[in-house]
Amino acid sequence: MTAKYRIVDCHHHFWQLGHGNYPWLEEPNAAPHRYGPVQPLQQDYLPADYARDTAAFEVVASVHMEAEWNPADPVGETRWLHDLAQTSGRPNARPNALPSAIIGQAWFGRDDIEAVLAGHAAFPLVRGVRQKPPPGAMSDPIWRRGYGLLAKYGLHFELQTRYWYLAEAAVLARDYPDIAMVVNHAGVPEDRSAAGLAAWRMGLEAVAAQPNVKIKISGIGEAEHSWSVGRQGGVVRDVIRIFGVDRCMFASNYPVDRMTGGFDTIFNGFMEITKDLSETDRRKLFHDNAMETYRL
Repeated sequence: MTAKYRIVDCHHHFWQLGHGNYPWLEEPNAAPHRYGPVQPLQQDYLPADYARDTAAFEVVASVHMEAEWNPADPVGETRWLHDLAQTSGRPNARPNALPSAIIGQAWFGRDDIEAVLAGHAAFPLVRGVRQKPPPGAMSDPIWRRGYGLLAKYGLHFELQTRYWYLAEAAVLARDYPDIAMVVNHAGVPEDRSAAGLAAWRMGLEAVAAQPNVKIKISGIGEAEHSWSVGRQGGVVRDVIRIFGVDRCMFASNYPVDRMTGGFDTIFNGFMEITKDLSETDRRKLFHDNAMETYRL
């Protein structure tokens, strides 16, 4: 089975190793990912690789998510992607071209945060920035001052955090209603015990109460388990129930999620899990919501 809908893959990565730009992949004895050792990821992943992995699907647009480039030069990755566009062909809807939009890296507590945001915003494909905030950051006045600059530069915030920080994120979203927030990886529901899932759902409910928050259903794989409808179906349905169809989007998190399942396994799984929804709702999840969110 192959997904029949036009797809906007709103979360994937490219990288080219050997230049020291990705410390988490290139440092000796790199720390493991939550899926396991990073060795399977220690190879270049570029537009031709993505085209190969998505060949069976009609991926009409995609969004490149910052891949933890060296934070000493947070705009460097955005610059590299635009340079890559010049050598690989103009970014457009073709799956073997560069993404239709880019999410850059930014750390709001930095002294030079305004220069960083201005640097990203100067590039035409940039739509927002991502950060994985350290504990307590979203309540810190200095961090929040930097966060508030997103509105000035027309950027939104991509939040990757564990679900136990989503209540803090809800307060942040409430206090900055003019800044859109997109929760990455469904709030990372990695504890699949009954208690863990209950706490995860509580976190989702807190942040979903804020109307300026959306969520990506991506990156929900598990260490030591292959991606399957049986293991992921409940998680996907819970996210859609809590946020509503209009605020959810499917994404691959490729190539990272290749550690848990093929692109076909993941997207055909999403198709199977949502088979009881209306055609309109499924088009929103696979395509329409991401088109709107990322201004494609």
